[in-house]
Amino acid sequence: MITIDRVNKTRSRTRILSDVTFEARPGRVTGFLGPNGAGKTSTLRILLGLDRPQSGTALICGRPYRELDRPLTTVGALLDGSGAHRARTARAHLRWVAASNGLPDSRADEVLEAVGLTGDARKRAGRFSLGMSRRLGLATALLGDPAVLVLDEPVNGLDPAGIRWIRGFLRDSAEQGRTVLLSSHLMGELAEIADDVVVIHKGRVVTHGGLAEVTGAHRTLEDAFFALTATEAGGPW
Repeated sequence: MITIDRVNKTRSRTRILSDVTFEARPGRVTGFLGPNGAGKTSTLRILLGLDRPQSGTALICGRPYRELDRPLTTVGALLDGSGAHRARTARAHLRWVAASNGLPDSRADEVLEAVGLTGDARKRAGRFSLGMSRRLGLATALLGDPAVLVLDEPVNGLDPAGIRWIRGFLRDSAEQGRTVLLSSHLMGELAEIADDVVVIHKGRVVTHGGLAEVTGAHRTLEDAFFALTATEAGGPW
């Protein structure tokens, strides 16, 4: 369970987030939708303890990230690439991260198999394609078999086969009872996978709810987004 409650963030006197409030629930994929610069990554950084809000709370399973014991066993995150040193092999990177949370070396090979990288375990991360780096990042997120997954733009740079794979991966994760929070600016992609949608625009949540509820009478999620934001000064983008 993820709970974001009235989070505000200001940077250099510019309001980045304004009373951002929503939940992501177990067993569901929650799509966090908005154009680049809307505040998605800022919200996720606060959720994961990488930044502090001026006010409000961001909780994972009822606790701030900084208070989690062995955080990889509670939440797995993918924010930007794999996070692996270019000179390290995929297996070495995963074993190092596992050791930092008291997890056995064997988890490295288990998650490599889960994301389809067993054959690349000895390849250095610097030689990975963007799609392979995304898979390695997901493997890292899965090391602690967490109940919560937080993914920022995970399909960026993936080919069609990679996109189909990650759709199936996220659906399977939700069906296993995990809470999956997925941020994206790709409305069509979210419509293919999300159970619930949170729409953020210019630092404010403009609507949230089930996919059908948010889409409403509109033909597509994209149409709904533009209708929700077009009345604001400057338009949706």
